[in-house]
Parts: sequence; structure tokens; C-alpha cells
Amino acid sequence: MTTSASVPTEPADAIPTDGTVTDRLVDANERYAAAFTDPGMDARPVLHVAVVACMDARLDLHAALGLELGDCHTIRNAGGVVTDDVIRSLTISQRALGTRSVVLIHHTGCGMQAITEDFRHDLEMEVGQRPAWAVEAFRDVEQDVRQSMQRVRTSPFLLHKNDVRGFVFDVHSGLLREIDPA
Repeated sequence: MTTSASVPTEPADAIPTDGTVTDRLVDANERYAAAFTDPGMDARPVLHVAVVACMDARLDLHAALGLELGDCHTIRNAGGVVTDDVIRSLTISQRALGTRSVVLIHHTGCGMQAITEDFRHDLEMEVGQRPAWAVEAFRDVEQDVRQSMQRVRTSPFLLHKNDVRGFVFDVHSGLLREIDPA
């Protein structure tokens, strides 16, 4: 497995490996910007869809879903769970930017299945302050997708709740499996 700490040596035109990871990202951006052409888009997604997914680095959402730049809004967090901040982003996405559909994507082998709400207690013991946010850990990925769908469907702030679908992405096969909301 490759981690950010063990990046393989790249060809001469690749991102330099000296400096910090952020330095390498800034260097890559300079090369990107040198060839960049403004696509002339606005912030409204072409497909009128918002995708909520886990932040796991193994999920290449655009490739997995056949999406292009400008097709969707992408909202990511640990576990892909629907939190108050996700509702905030979806509300803005729908009410100000015209999205109508919501796709929720959790995945197999999620790290949120390996921790518990004790994580908050441990943080409090370490730093002297309890986080205001819930960890949103879960054991059953399918049940958590159902809970996230329910949170979207019952939010009073969202206008469009008829096309809310949830999936589990298999990190080994790349396939989505739809979860029945019932």
C-alpha cells in the first residue's frame, strides 16, 4: 500500500518530492494553472445533483460515477454521514444553486466502523476540551446509509427529497450497491 509518507519516485516532469506535501501540491498547481483555460462555468451543477460521500482517499467519485467537471456538487466528510453541516451544504446546493437529486455514498472497509464515540472522550482527556461535534461512528454501513437517507428526507430545510438514494461503494470491486431505505 502506498501512503503519503512513501510516495514512489516519479518521472522528471512529475511533482517534485523535496519539501513538504503542501509544497508539492502548490508546485503541481502552478503547472496546472499554466495550462488552465477557464471553462466558463458557474457554480450550478449541470446534472442538478449533490453527492455526499466519505472522504476516504480510495474513492475517486468522478471516475466511479462517470462525472465530469461541473456535473455535481461533492460534499465529503469522515464516513459520508449526513451531519448538520452536510444539511447546510445541501440546503445551499438546492436553494441557491438548483440541485434536485441527492446521492449518498458510504463504502466497505470504512474507518468509521473501527472507532467509537469514545474518540471524543479521548480527545477531551488529551486537549482538555470536549469537541462540540459527534464522531458519527457506526458498525453497520448499510444502516448508516439508511440513517443518512432519513436525515435528508426529514430535513425541513431541503426542498427536494424525492430523489434521495444511498449506496455502498465496494473498495475492492469499484461497484456501487444500492441500499433499500426501508
